Amino acid sequence: MPKYSDTDLIVNPDGSIYHLNLKPGDISDKIITVGDPSRVHRVSSHFDTIEFEMNKREFITHVGKYKDKRITVISTGMGTDNVEILMTELDALVNIDLKKREPKEKKTSLQIVRIGTSGSIQEDMRLGSHVLSEYGIGLDPMMHFYKLDMTEFELEVCHKLQKEIELPYLPYCIRASDKLIELFSDAFNIGNTVTCHGFYAPQGRELRIPIKYPNLIDQLTYFHHKELWLTNLEMETAGYYAMARMLGHEMISMNAIVANRVRERFSKDPNKVIDSLIKKVLERI
Repeated sequence: MPKYSDTDLIVNPDGSIYHLNLKPGDISDKIITVGDPSRVHRVSSHFDTIEFEMNKREFITHVGKYKDKRITVISTGMGTDNVEILMTELDALVNIDLKKREPKEKKTSLQIVRIGTSGSIQEDMRLGSHVLSEYGIGLDPMMHFYKLDMTEFELEVCHKLQKEIELPYLPYCIRASDKLIELFSDAFNIGNTVTCHGFYAPQGRELRIPIKYPNLIDQLTYFHHKELWLTNLEMETAGYYAMARMLGHEMISMNAIVANRVRERFSKDPNKVIDSLIKKVLERI
């Protein structure tokens, strides 16, 4: 059984995991993640009770009860680099003995639901709608540092997309948890989410600096493989799906559509869209 070094598995003097500053008993097996740290309170304000809070960097954590369900809500900040830290350390809290620095024999599978904001790349996807991401398609290079297994269909999507938008590296494509798709799908629009590793040029926005892929939005809007069409853009979903698959956790991403990139419109009240999404997730998690 491997024993993890002090530099591979960093534990704080109080016994908490390095970045999250959490101990194994602090979290529940039902976890809601949000990007914006201020959104943690928007979720936990619905809790009947709050038993635990922790603030560390961009990782803000509240744990409490909602209708007799113990739920953790935690913020990540933006991007798949933060998602990698979050997912690795959450997994360590439940599947590694932090004192012995060894993996536990019995593995725990967490149920993780992302609540995030997103921009539509399909004209008929209206502002204010909620999208469940069936697939996450990562344009970021994070997964080139992991041994990630993809299905034949997922690899077909990756190779076709790389060719059509002329990326210098292969994207990755991962399906959400079948169990959580079944749990949530009746209340959401089903879509396929493109995860980008930036907000401006990687999502086709150009201000004062010329961008390399000026036609990116059009290319993504019209891209499809068999029945898979791309519906929206954001910065975390595919990273979550890939990490969850490799670590053995149930993961799904819910997106509040606050922009339509084709119509060039942005929501006048994005918080209203987010709050209604939070309520829907809490009722079903």
